[in-house]
Amino acid sequence: MKENNKSLIAGLAVVISAVVIVALVGLFAIRPQKEMIMGEADASEYRVSNKVPGRIDSLYVKEGAHVRAGDTLAHIFSPQVDAKMQQATAVRNAASAQSLKAQHGAREQQIQMAYQVWQKAKAAVEVYKKSYDRVKGLYDKGVVSAQKFDEVDAQYKVAQADCAAAEQQYLMAKEGAQKEDIAAAAALVNQAGGAVAEVQSYLDDSYLIAPCDGEVVEVYAKLGDLIGTGSPVMSILDQSDCWFFFSVREDLLNDLKSGESVQIRVPAIGDTPFQGTVTKVQAMASYATWRATKTNGQYDVKSFDVKVVPSGEIEGLRPGMTAILDKQR
Repeated sequence: MKENNKSLIAGLAVVISAVVIVALVGLFAIRPQKEMIMGEADASEYRVSNKVPGRIDSLYVKEGAHVRAGDTLAHIFSPQVDAKMQQATAVRNAASAQSLKAQHGAREQQIQMAYQVWQKAKAAVEVYKKSYDRVKGLYDKGVVSAQKFDEVDAQYKVAQADCAAAEQQYLMAKEGAQKEDIAAAAALVNQAGGAVAEVQSYLDDSYLIAPCDGEVVEVYAKLGDLIGTGSPVMSILDQSDCWFFFSVREDLLNDLKSGESVQIRVPAIGDTPFQGTVTKVQAMASYATWRATKTNGQYDVKSFDVKVVPSGEIEGLRPGMTAILDKQR
């Protein structure tokens, strides 16, 4: 009898244990699982383009190279720009020479020549003055005719006018160019200098410079390629400026607001969580982001773009890596 009771109790215990196990399994099976919010990593990528059309004659980096801001990446040879620089330099030199000429005035030989012409005119005035005085005396005595006196008088006045003109020529040569002429010549020099500076800027732009620290992810052009203005030559990935973006349904947003701290896990680089901050929560514009739930007596939900910026640099992070978002509780 006792053995039957023990068997009954043992069987009952087994049944109860099985019921408990089934109940627990069912409880965990029917309990809703927490939905995983998955996203993707991204980073700033800069396309290095040329400003001067020409042919690539030097490539100083390759794909995968790490560069720093200001490093020279490539050089573009443009014979047209070199020719324009020669032209602009020649115009500037000519303008500088004209400006120096205006500032220095006439040469010493020209000044001496003008002085000698003036002295010659003064001597002529003295000669005609004596002839005038002599003929006038005779005219007053009635010895010479009025026509003869008028001829000598006219010659004397012409000599005086020539002497005055020669004196002014000498003074003008001695004084030099006018202030207005000097200013105009200086303005031409500045104009030519501006043209040279403009062409020099194009020559400087023939060297492609890294805009930031980063990694060269792709080189589009090859040595000898002829490229036009604005053509991308290579792209640089700025790994220091990275972020994560998630497409989150509005029923999962809850209190996920801009400025909130969250945790991010990147399976590709381990399970260690990283701290981040939500910087943008914006509704996605496409109608395809709607999800119909009215069949369950609920409402339609829409997806939102959620941008998260990590608190620090994440070593090994690459754009395109899968990220998992956990709200900071």
